[in-house]
Amino acid sequence: MLFYIIAAFVVLVDQLSKILIRIHVKIDETYSLWGIPMTHIENSGMAGSHFQGYGRLFGILAVLFIVVVIYNRRKGMFNGKTLEISLAFLVGGAAGNGIDRLLFGEVTDFLVSRSGNGVLNMADHAIEIGVLLLIISLVIRPLKRVFSHS
Repeated sequence: MLFYIIAAFVVLVDQLSKILIRIHVKIDETYSLWGIPMTHIENSGMAGSHFQGYGRLFGILAVLFIVVVIYNRRKGMFNGKTLEISLAFLVGGAAGNGIDRLLFGEVTDFLVSRSGNGVLNMADHAIEIGVLLLIISLVIRPLKRVFSHS
């Protein structure tokens, strides 16, 4: 159940933040909220604005990713709390950006990265968290096996 709660929460926060940005901030407008720099852009590509114009294709790929994860999860292929949480963040992020891509052909980005080299959204950050937790789960599992055989 935790998997679905996290994934749904990610989608909810992502979509609400994007709706607020679309309503209240003009495209290419920059502002600061609580010291966080924001710029509203629309990205029809993928990370780093690569492959512009393929937004709907990436939306279909997001749906396929979600289906594969849920199918394999139900088959019991994913074990461990960290891996479950990781996949929940990845599915929520994919769903959040997938919704934008399928409905609009592009995603709404607004959170300026600390390096200033990119503009992201909440789904992107959820995907980053998911990847980090995935790496952690891939490191923890072999370590548990090593120490349990000692």
